[in-house]
Formats: sequence, structure tokens, C-alpha cells
Amino acid sequence: MKRTILTAALLSVMSGAMAAPAPVEEIGGGATGSSQDRIAKLERILKAKQQNEFDMQRRLDQLQNEVLELRGLAEQQQYQMDQMLQRQRQLYDDIAKLSTQPAASIPSPTTSVDTPTSSLGETASYEAAVNLVLKERKYEEAIPAFSQFIAQYPQSSYAPNANYWLGQLLYNKGSLDEAKAAFVIVVDKYPQSSKRGDSLVKLGMIAEKQNDKAGASALYNSVLKEYPNSASARLAKQQLSSL
Repeated sequence: MKRTILTAALLSVMSGAMAAPAPVEEIGGGATGSSQDRIAKLERILKAKQQNEFDMQRRLDQLQNEVLELRGLAEQQQYQMDQMLQRQRQLYDDIAKLSTQPAASIPSPTTSVDTPTSSLGETASYEAAVNLVLKERKYEEAIPAFSQFIAQYPQSSYAPNANYWLGQLLYNKGSLDEAKAAFVIVVDKYPQSSKRGDSLVKLGMIAEKQNDKAGASALYNSVLKEYPNSASARLAKQQLSSL
């Protein structure tokens, strides 16, 4: 009788144990679900970060283009003032020449006075190239226009600016090696140009895009050393902080 009761108790215990769910499997399943949640959360964070970086870069590019246009407008206004002064001086020179000539040698109204046509052609060509950027926004057409101007007037006082414009247009287009060549010309050939500091910054930005952080840092530091109180230095400092 005791053996029967004991046997029944053992069977009852064994039956209950077999019916209970395995705690190890429950823990394992819960851990797997938690890991998947963490991975999904990390992916969402990474995606949001990448989107923020993309938006920041887009805004930075937009700001740089706006700065380019503002500088171009200021440059164009200065150029127009210089052109007016040049024509005024030429007019005074012509008047002075006429006043010192004998009456018989003064040209008649049908005779044209010699004018510096090469200079007028030079300034007109430069103005046409600049207007393609600032007024017409025909950036693709502006690239050959500046290239032609540089080839035709290599000794022009506008040559540094023309090379800078060309480099900027090529940089915006993504032609980094060609842009680099244009900026290097400004830096090496025109050490007194007001565009030299800006060109050094652009060379640093090209180095960044080409994964040369050491080269970029050296260029930015050159700007800080050579042009400490300039707008170029402020931009170089910003770029350095993001390296």
C-alpha cells in the first residue's frame, strides 16, 4: 500500500515537472528579442545622424555659394568703378593731347582718336565671364569663358580673380583635380592677390575631400598664419575644428 502511494506521488511530481516550461528557453528567447531591439535602435540613431550630417553639408554648400555670389557682386562693383575711372583718365589724357597739338594736326570730327582696344577687349571679356555666373547663372558656360580669358590675357590684372572663379566653378562641379590646378596658380603665381587666402582654404577643402587630412590641416594653418584677421582665416578655423 505504501509502495503504491509513493509510486503515485513520484509519477505526479514527474508529470508536473514535464508539463512546466523550460526557464532557460524563456530567458534565451527574451535576450534574442532585446538584442534585435537594440540593433534596430542603433540603426535608427545612425540613420538620423547620417541625415543630419547630410543636411548640414547641404546647408554649408548653400552658404558657401551665397558667400561666393556676395563676393562676386562686390568684386563686380569694384570692377565697374575701376572701369569708370580708367575711361575717365583716358578721356582726360585724350583732352590733354588735343590741347597740346597744333591746330592743323587736331583730328577732324570724322577721324577717330586711337583707343586702347586691347584693354577694352580685356575688360569686356572678363565682365562677360563674370556675368555668366552672377547675372545669368550659366555656370557650365562660365567655365570655358574664364578659361578662354586666362589663355587670351595671361598678364591681365584680372587673371588671379579669373583663375579663382574658374577653380570655384570646377570645385562646385566636382572636378577637384582641375579646380586644384586653378587654385594653385592663384597661390603660387599671384602672392599679392586678395584671392590667395581664399584659394588656400579651397585647396584645404579639396584635400579633405580627397582624404588628405594632414594636407588640409597644413593649408588651413597657413591661412591662419598668413591672413589671421581675414574672412578666409575664420573659414579655415571652422574647417579645422571639423577635421
